[in-house]
Amino acid sequence: MRGEGVVAGPAEHADPARIARLATRCRLVLLEMIHRAGSGHAGSSLSCADIISVLRFDRMDWSADRSGDVFVLSKGHAAPAWYAALIVGGDLPAEEVGTLRALDSRLQGHPDRTRLGLVDVSTGALGQGLSVAVGRAVARRLHGRDSTVYCLLGDGECQEGQVWEAFLYAGANRLSGLVAIIDHNDSQSDGTVGDTLPLRPLPDKLRAFGWDVAQVDGHDHGELRDALRRRDPGRPSVIIAHTRKGRLGPGRVLLDGSHSDLPSPAEYAAAVDYLETLLECGA
Repeated sequence: MRGEGVVAGPAEHADPARIARLATRCRLVLLEMIHRAGSGHAGSSLSCADIISVLRFDRMDWSADRSGDVFVLSKGHAAPAWYAALIVGGDLPAEEVGTLRALDSRLQGHPDRTRLGLVDVSTGALGQGLSVAVGRAVARRLHGRDSTVYCLLGDGECQEGQVWEAFLYAGANRLSGLVAIIDHNDSQSDGTVGDTLPLRPLPDKLRAFGWDVAQVDGHDHGELRDALRRRDPGRPSVIIAHTRKGRLGPGRVLLDGSHSDLPSPAEYAAAVDYLETLLECGA
């Protein structure tokens, strides 16, 4: 599947219907990748597919030579969602769909910048990505670069102490060039986030650390776009995106609550049929 001439960079008047179609195509591609690989985090990738689509196709100043904005996928196990966006956007050839997690592939199970230059930061060990994003934001400030560092985290990894050190440092140093997005699906490998180690009250904690906080429906492209546009010029921004693990579309979920289960052939076929129907209907 090739890109459709996707324009890089933030578009103030991007066509919402087009972004929705691109997000659906990303879901199709990431599911095909995981199906052909026989492994991968389908639920986690699907929960952030809308977030990544809005970033890649609308809000980010994206360029393949990596001279624009920076994207750190701290929840590295959702790499298929990012790879899918790169394929749909025309940055990677469609032929690489079948190489996920393969030996010597550029598309490893977690992003590896030594193999794929379109990856800004290698990730996988949860809790480390925000610290790297903070460092990138500091460097851009020192060099006078007017660009943004985006960091996508999982809510489970926000239980890590290193994440809160990074939140504290960024707030104290008013890193306005940093935007963190928390994929808040309330699910992690060993249960729900609420049962494992609650983050409540998450918005209040982040405000206390000096961040501008927004909460959105992480599957509503309009809410995501508005939150990403609304930036406090004197503080870092964090968007708590409430999502559902495995979401395919309105009222449709694959492997509900699953962190890393593989869809059965029948489940995969049904998901593909549903997503292709959405595209035929213009969604």
